[in-house]
Amino acid sequence: MKKIFNIFKYISVYLAATLLLAAMPAAAQREAAPQRIQIALADISVKALPPEARETLKLIEKGGPYPYDRDGIVFGNFEKRLPIQERGYYNEFTVKTPDVKHRGARRIVTGKGGEKYYSDNHYKTFKRIVP
Repeated sequence: MKKIFNIFKYISVYLAATLLLAAMPAAAQREAAPQRIQIALADISVKALPPEARETLKLIEKGGPYPYDRDGIVFGNFEKRLPIQERGYYNEFTVKTPDVKHRGARRIVTGKGGEKYYSDNHYKTFKRIVP
């Protein structure tokens, strides 16, 4: 019963916040909106990337074909390790890892603004790819 009460409590708070936000003038809503978080990322040059990552960049520029079914899917950025953007802004691509039979841990993530990021540890850290 306590669990049900807690669920109703959270729903009530959510509904109250939604109604309050809807009643606010547009200018006040913009001021209340969360600010974009600035994330400091190290840079990595294309030349410094492993050869497999450079090959993945070439495939991305050509638009494929990609060796893995999940290449090109939306990257959610749930851990917020890249600059915060709306859902669907980022896409991820696998970077082959030598001597690994599965997708491995290396990825390139691209943004709709043309930015590219490299992770060699399955999204734990990223480096911004620069020319």
